Amino acid sequence: MLPWRLGIAVTKKTGVAIRRNRVRRLIRECFRLAQQRVPAGYDYVVVPKRCLVPQTATLMTVNAELIPLLCAVVSRNTRTF
Repeated sequence: MLPWRLGIAVTKKTGVAIRRNRVRRLIRECFRLAQQRVPAGYDYVVVPKRCLVPQTATLMTVNAELIPLLCAVVSRNTRTF
């Protein structure tokens, strides 16, 4: 089975390039730390909320938002035969 792939779409409404890159780095790190829980064979596309403030965003806040969503996706796509 192929490993998962990650796409991140951060709009210019988030701010200048430095702030957009910080958001991308935080999301990538969140997925890197949770890679054991991410099922393989899927492509994931993350579009951050507009209310995300890059200056105050931390890895803990990103994890608090993404991990529950990721768990919901995993449980929804788990099939039992």
